[in-house]
Amino acid sequence: MMFKIFENPLEKMDLQSPFANAEAGGFVSFEGWVRSENEGQQVMALEYEAYAELAEKEGERILIEARDQFDIIEARCGHRVGRLQLGDMAVWVGVSAAHRNDAFQACRYVIDEVKRRVPIWKKEYYKNGDSGWLCPVEGHAHTPPE
Repeated sequence: MMFKIFENPLEKMDLQSPFANAEAGGFVSFEGWVRSENEGQQVMALEYEAYAELAEKEGERILIEARDQFDIIEARCGHRVGRLQLGDMAVWVGVSAAHRNDAFQACRYVIDEVKRRVPIWKKEYYKNGDSGWLCPVEGHAHTPPE
């Protein structure tokens, strides 16, 4: 199990390579990309910030929970920080399991919980301004760490 904050672009092949395992009958991955529109606004770029140690600790908890709830072999997640352009991969989740259903369910669980619980601040840059810093996690300040 591994959750990691990355300052450089996420390399799918590097993230996926540890999953080769003869016990695995299925592998499921999710890629979250920077899209060009959000809530009617034209997005030009995104910026993510995180206190890596805190984010990685919570991310690891989520992966352990996925392992405990689903019959999986391996789960990993990487999330970018810094400025990202349209089409850049912002988040990657991979899960392997003996059976596909567990892999699908665990992958969905991981991405949903990461978006809900991991304190990663986001700023969307629009054609006409920006969103300001947003953090969806309750109890965390709405400004990124220094």
